[in-house]
Amino acid sequence: MNQNLSANELLSRMGELIEQIQYHSYRYHVLDDPIISDYEYDQLYNELVRIEKDHPDWIRLDSPTHRTGSGISEKFTKTRHPSPILSLASVFDEDGIRAWFERVTKLDDRVERANFTVEPKIDGLTVVLRYENGIFTQGSTRGDGEIGEDITSNLKTIRSLPLKVPVSPNGGQVPKLLVVRGEAFISIHDFDAMNKRLQESGEKTYQNPRNTAAGALRQLDSSLTAFRPLTILVYSIVTSEGGEVPASQSGCLDYLKLLGFPIPDYSLCNDINQAIKAYHQLESQRDRLIFEADGAVIKINQLDLAKDLGFVGKDPRGALAVKFQAREVSTTLLEIRINVGRTGVITPYAVLDPVEIGGVIVKQATLHNFDYIFDRDIRPGDRVLIKRAGDVIPYVIGPIISARSGLELPYVLPEKCPDCQQPLEHFEGEVAWYCVNASCPAQLIRNVEHFVSKGAMDIAGLGIKIVEQLVDSGLVRDVADLFALTRAQLLALEGFADKKADNLIAAIDLARRQPLSRLITALGIHGIGEVMAIDLARVYSDLDSLSKATFDELMRIPNVGPNTAQAIIDWFGRPGNRNLLIKLKSVGMWPVSSGSSQTVVPQTLTGKTFVITGTLPGFSREQAKEFIESFGGKVTDSVSKKTTYLVVGESAGSKLDKARELGVTVVDEARLRALVTETKE
Repeated sequence: MNQNLSANELLSRMGELIEQIQYHSYRYHVLDDPIISDYEYDQLYNELVRIEKDHPDWIRLDSPTHRTGSGISEKFTKTRHPSPILSLASVFDEDGIRAWFERVTKLDDRVERANFTVEPKIDGLTVVLRYENGIFTQGSTRGDGEIGEDITSNLKTIRSLPLKVPVSPNGGQVPKLLVVRGEAFISIHDFDAMNKRLQESGEKTYQNPRNTAAGALRQLDSSLTAFRPLTILVYSIVTSEGGEVPASQSGCLDYLKLLGFPIPDYSLCNDINQAIKAYHQLESQRDRLIFEADGAVIKINQLDLAKDLGFVGKDPRGALAVKFQAREVSTTLLEIRINVGRTGVITPYAVLDPVEIGGVIVKQATLHNFDYIFDRDIRPGDRVLIKRAGDVIPYVIGPIISARSGLELPYVLPEKCPDCQQPLEHFEGEVAWYCVNASCPAQLIRNVEHFVSKGAMDIAGLGIKIVEQLVDSGLVRDVADLFALTRAQLLALEGFADKKADNLIAAIDLARRQPLSRLITALGIHGIGEVMAIDLARVYSDLDSLSKATFDELMRIPNVGPNTAQAIIDWFGRPGNRNLLIKLKSVGMWPVSSGSSQTVVPQTLTGKTFVITGTLPGFSREQAKEFIESFGGKVTDSVSKKTTYLVVGESAGSKLDKARELGVTVVDEARLRALVTETKE
């Protein structure tokens, strides 16, 4: 649409796009109140990308395209702050607050008539942000309070941080120079979700949100920072030049919000008694905060008065940190045990000498994974620190080395699954260890649930409750038993009448017609998803031929790596799994494909990876997936650097944002169909 514009018109259009994208990003990431669809946002963003690609010399410092990261830096440079970025003195209870109030009142009786703000003390990483004529030009760590490290490129990846202020046209006037202070962090929800994804994929998890946020911001490669769910809250003005700023802390917070900065919620209190009440209220609500907070900050609202009070050492007298009740305690680690998950992941956990944390008696705590144990040298018998935050499962921080008696022995990794006694597997490059026995009792319910799921055998009516009922009754001891179920057996179970039993038997019989690729998916072999199963079914005619595949044969199949090849060989090498194959064949669940172990049929979309989001007009999600795979394409669930195309339908979700960040090409259904034709040519 920009082909007929002059250079000046195109430059003006680029400026309009930057303003619009920043505003809509602010509404989405800060206000959580978008007024355009993801698809419309995507069109604006892609138009800007095209202009910048054709005119790289036009790219502005405040362009939202900078948020994907700018590559690898050799090191962080030091930068001096315009004024000291100081820490605060801390107290731990109401008595400490009153003692502080009495001290500063004796120094200046104006304090007695002052009002106060009470803000959460966010447990993140302090950052200092510099804006020149409203443009974000530099961001740094606090460092020693005088000198910090320049982490500008990393901070630009934080989508809640405005690259230009004011964000809104009605956002007020901004000084020529504005330096503000804030806290970068990862929300509790985003941290838990990130660790869950990492654990499920066998990758190393992180210990806590604060350290993870700090590590992300100190990455030399800012493109890696962009993959961490960082956010930011800004809470004070460090300095300004060439413009008026409010004279009170509450006024500064409101002004920062008007400019478009995300700010923390705060309480404005008329006297110290109200401030103490607000502190107690904040502590009572700490479990509902989106971030980890270890206390509250009470500030004298009148900034000139706070400044006149001066300092005690390096601590300003006009503000005070009040810590919450501790959620870290020490106790004895009695034993390290392990759980077996549905996918066979072996997860260690700590059995503790019971201890109270925040009013809750804790007897067990997570140890994340075995690398976590070995990296920290956590041993049975150790005195260990335990942390609990809200309703989050308590975890072991680490041992108190000085408390050791010398009798504590290093933990030894188990060699066998505690439930089925089969040897554990470990795949190169992964943190997790696995039990790969398909008949493992600890995994049975989840294995059956996966086997009957829509992406596998797709047996309608077999939800988790019925699966649990079948397993608990002893009717199903492995997935092959599903195909031997009788109507009479089902009618003997609670909740089953004629129609329900008949429907389930019919659904199981229908599953016998599923192709080989579905059965391969259903077996739950580590690393084998729906796409890989289709590739294998094109090469091998049945499970017998697949079970005889050699490592070299498997490595010749596109997208099969050494870990996957070894996982296939190991799975078919287990006696329990071989017995399962015999049972499947005996109950008639033995699909045969036209695959050949000698050749792999070339496909027109081979090498291209697709992700689908939203509702397509001419395809169901499953039909679109099968369409792409029929031409050799690969369909995955999440957008990454390896994604070639994002296929977008109506009511597309957050995957569009990720695609924009990574520069992934976005296509609709019509373009998808055209791609097939273009590729054929």
